[in-house]
Amino acid sequence: MVKTKLIVVAIATSLAVGSTGLWFLISEKQAAQERREKFFGSSKEHPTSGGERMKVEW
Repeated sequence: MVKTKLIVVAIATSLAVGSTGLWFLISEKQAAQERREKFFGSSKEHPTSGGERMKVEW
C-alpha cells in the first residue's frame, strides 16, 4: 500500500513538473516570436481574421 502511494505521488510530481516545463517552453517561444515581430516588423501585412478579406496584389 505504501509503495502504491509512493508511485502515485511520483507520477503526479513528474506530471506536474513536466506540464510546468512545457508551459514555460510554450510561453517563452511565444514571447520570442513577439520580440522577433517587434524587431523585424510584422510579417502579416494582410490579416485574414476579424472579417477582413485577403487583399490580392497582382
